[in-house]
Amino acid sequence: MIESFTRHPAQVGETYGGHMRTAFGFGFAMIGAGLACVLHGLFPFMFTTTGSRCVQRLHDRMSRRNAVAHSHGAAPLKAVADAER
Repeated sequence: MIESFTRHPAQVGETYGGHMRTAFGFGFAMIGAGLACVLHGLFPFMFTTTGSRCVQRLHDRMSRRNAVAHSHGAAPLKAVADAER
């Protein structure tokens, strides 16, 4: 049972707590950007670049994390995703 909580974090070179902090950061950033996109849909003059900037920032952050994790022996993200299917 415990392995269910630690397998994926270990595959990407993180502890359970570290993975949770990172996932929460990504999740809250996406929620904020999502709300900005909804408001932008209603009011096109508001938040004109917020969604795209958030996606780019999160992509850059994920790419850096994957490169660091891979350099420390963790499996590449694609291999982890394939293994989870």
